[in-house]
Amino acid sequence: MKEDINSFKVTDRKSFVEFLELLKKDFVENNESWENKSIPDLLEVLSMYAEDIQGYYDNTKQNKNADQADWSTFADIFKGAKIYE
Repeated sequence: MKEDINSFKVTDRKSFVEFLELLKKDFVENNESWENKSIPDLLEVLSMYAEDIQGYYDNTKQNKNADQADWSTFADIFKGAKIYE
C-alpha cells in the first residue's frame, strides 16, 4: 500500500477502501495538518467541498465532470475536506 494520500491513485472500490485506510492513518499520524478534526466539522466541510469540487477540477485544468463522479472523485472530496476551511 502506498503511504501518501495525495499521490495514491483511486481507480475502483477496492482502492477507495485502501485510500480511506491511508486517510485514517494520516489523521492519526499528522493530526496537526488537518483543519477539520471533529466529525461534525469534517461532515460539514465534506458537504461544502462536494459542492465546490467542480471548481477545483476547473482550476487545476482537469477534464473531469464532477456530476459524473467516480471513486477518484470521492477520494478528491475527502482530500479536500482535510484542509478546506
